[in-house]
Amino acid sequence: MDNNIDFKDLWKKQPVSQPNFEDLLARLKQFKKAALRSLWITNILLIATSIFIAFIWYYYEPQFVSTKIGIIITILTMIIYLVIYNRLLKTYKNIDSTQTNQEYVQTLISIKKKQQHLQSKILSLYFVLLTIGLCLYMYEYASRMTIFWAVFTYAMTLFWMGINWFFIRPKQIEKQQRKINNLIKKFEEVNNQLYS
Repeated sequence: MDNNIDFKDLWKKQPVSQPNFEDLLARLKQFKKAALRSLWITNILLIATSIFIAFIWYYYEPQFVSTKIGIIITILTMIIYLVIYNRLLKTYKNIDSTQTNQEYVQTLISIKKKQQHLQSKILSLYFVLLTIGLCLYMYEYASRMTIFWAVFTYAMTLFWMGINWFFIRPKQIEKQQRKINNLIKKFEEVNNQLYS
């Protein structure tokens, strides 16, 4: 009886549960579609908000310079954010069905890096400038209120900004990172199985 068993050969012959590549491509397509939808919604909402703010400036003709500066800072902040955010559009559109697995991974890693830059530096700058713009904008109207209502108005505005910064933003970032990390992991698993 021969006790020399070739474990390596046995290991290679065992059935491997490979991820369904078509399912993976469907998940990638769904990721791309959701990302593009989010990009378009953000564009529409921020452009509409900027137009509304400009309309308020035109219609109500604010008297204080601080109000005008606040409006300008707020609109410029939204425009700058959109210009940087829209750079992701090209990367999303580059995802197509003719790419190799390695190209999918590289594209996803590129998107991940751009998202991290957007979510850290750009979003931080966006919130700081937006807060300054809103506070300057509100000053003219708050100056016409009693001190209680002026403080209450500023407190509620800053409270809402804080909720967005400390609770909503981190959850959105975590959700986006989880999706893209999961896709990268799945494509890397396919690559490892194909080339091992």
